[in-house]
Amino acid sequence: MRLSLDALIVLDAIDRKGSFASAASELHRVPSAITYTIQKLEQDLDVLIFDRSGHRARLTPAGQELLREGRPLLDAAAALEARVKRVATGWEPELRIAVGDLIDFDVLLESVAAFDRIGGETRLRFLHEGYGGVWDALYTGRADLAIGAPDEAPPGGGFRSQPLGQVEFVLAVAPQHPLAREPQPIPMQTIRAHRAVSVGDSSRTLQPRTSGLLTGQPTLTVASQRDKLAAQLAGLGVGFLPRRNAAPYLASGQLIELLAEEEKQIALLNVAWPSKSRGNALRWFLEHLSSDSVKQRLCEQLEQDEAVCD
Repeated sequence: MRLSLDALIVLDAIDRKGSFASAASELHRVPSAITYTIQKLEQDLDVLIFDRSGHRARLTPAGQELLREGRPLLDAAAALEARVKRVATGWEPELRIAVGDLIDFDVLLESVAAFDRIGGETRLRFLHEGYGGVWDALYTGRADLAIGAPDEAPPGGGFRSQPLGQVEFVLAVAPQHPLAREPQPIPMQTIRAHRAVSVGDSSRTLQPRTSGLLTGQPTLTVASQRDKLAAQLAGLGVGFLPRRNAAPYLASGQLIELLAEEEKQIALLNVAWPSKSRGNALRWFLEHLSSDSVKQRLCEQLEQDEAVCD
């Protein structure tokens, strides 16, 4: 390659410092070494980088373009160097985090801000998964950490987990839905006759899971809890919603809570990760997510006096 990072470093120093001599001082080199580097660069590229016709060498248009396009390369090289050093000290280049659909991502962003404050420079990549898809992301190697994995791990082992908390659900419909006019508690066979709104399991390999659906019940499947809430607000079906999501709409009358002839649904959520993972960023998140206050923020029931989390 005719263009080297060292030549770009020299060119950048000359432009910033204003002269060959000042660049030599900053780079701790003799002026003749700076001059030689620029001359060789001009020879290799077969272009003039500096106009030397005046009292002071000035960048030619070609030199200006080379410097403008070359500086991002210098920044990328510096970032790569720093990242390699971090990897050598145990920090992962990237941590892929699968987030379950029952986790409030706005709250999880507080954890990202806390990670930034400790100088964690590992790249974070979030995957949003529905229901058992959180486990599937770990199982298929798409994620290094799962937050909000429901119930138990899939068979086969290879994962470790710690409890995150629990989320309470409420059975709800829009006021215009036929079930809103039924005497309560409502028999399950009556509910079964009406369409349920359900979040689809995003698993790619594992057997998809279902929850809150009755045998033979017609179903409208959506991609997220946000979509599920919107569909039920529109009167398009019945279903269990996280109480924290439904609370403001129950208070305003946009949703009606139903009493059914079965116990309330509670989802047990976990933090999970591959057993062999050891990176510093993963360790930080595991310690952070073991805090009672963090777990409460991730699982708390908004608009209520008490949180549901343990």
